[in-house]
Amino acid sequence: METSSGLSPRLNSIALNKEKDEDPDLHNFELETAGHGSGSDHHHFRSSNALEILRETVRILRYNSTGFVAILALLICPVSAVVLSNVLVDQSIVKQLTIRLLLVAKSSGLPLSPFIRQSCQKFAEMAVSATMCFPLYITLSLLSKAAVVYSVDCTYSRKRFDSSKFYVIVRKIWRRIVVTYFWVCVVIVSCITLFCVLLVAVSSTFSVMGFPSDLILYPAMVLGLIFSIILANSTIICNIAIVISVLEDVSGPQALLRSSSLVKGQTQVGLLIFLGSTIGMAMVEGLFEHRVKTLSYGDGSSRIWEGPLLVIMYSFVVLIDSMMSAVFYFSCKSYSTEAAAVGSEPVLEALTISLESTGVQ
Repeated sequence: METSSGLSPRLNSIALNKEKDEDPDLHNFELETAGHGSGSDHHHFRSSNALEILRETVRILRYNSTGFVAILALLICPVSAVVLSNVLVDQSIVKQLTIRLLLVAKSSGLPLSPFIRQSCQKFAEMAVSATMCFPLYITLSLLSKAAVVYSVDCTYSRKRFDSSKFYVIVRKIWRRIVVTYFWVCVVIVSCITLFCVLLVAVSSTFSVMGFPSDLILYPAMVLGLIFSIILANSTIICNIAIVISVLEDVSGPQALLRSSSLVKGQTQVGLLIFLGSTIGMAMVEGLFEHRVKTLSYGDGSSRIWEGPLLVIMYSFVVLIDSMMSAVFYFSCKSYSTEAAAVGSEPVLEALTISLESTGVQ
């Protein structure tokens, strides 16, 4: 993180030279990053372009590929397989929730068009899936995010992913990561609940005023567009808050406030990152729904290879999304004047120094 804090310049130089001698790939990463105008210090990575952040992510993936592949295989793929297959989702609960949502939509004056029906069914599936998969999200998924952030920080520090150090570090910071994640869930659920309440209120108001149901659909669509923008911004702030809870000694509402101030002025870049990740995940989900759940060739043997392939593709998109969130954090911090004003030692660096002093290798 901030390489000037905590360690003397001489010790920093010795440590960095030792790392580069031991690992020429990470030395090449430093040279390649410097060639792209980022400088030799990860704090100096600065970009107002989502494409540059993607390129930086790919460079990090190349030069620390072993750790990221392990994270992908051990932590992300199991969650992706469960999420894509909906193996934990009870379709009877989804059907009951869909019927209730359709009744609410009808009572508020919305027309029960195919779009409304599909939207209600999709929302019910997402709600039930999120509820049933919550134990996986709070364990494997959250652990994978922390591991990705740690790996990105290791790469910028010219180090390789060390599972033993990560295990000790994550034990120390796990509580604040979980607390931050709970607050993230509260923010997302609050946004969705507010949207549903406003949608019912607006639709009911127009229905009472005598507007036909077909015309009520238009203000509902406008409200949905506004909600999408708000939800996208909230998701960006929440993703960076998770990164902050790993790298800085803050959690919960403080992490969210810190994230909000950090991404200020970089919202457009965050929206492009969110849009790209969302489109990528939606495409893989659609392919899985169409190729694996719906179609099969002959005896269904196509599912044997198409299913795992799509799970790996989905997991890769999730990995890239988590990596880009970490890189986006460093980019935003480079623009932040607070980063230059605060001279405190980064938490992971302090923990790493503590681990090295106690003999953890």
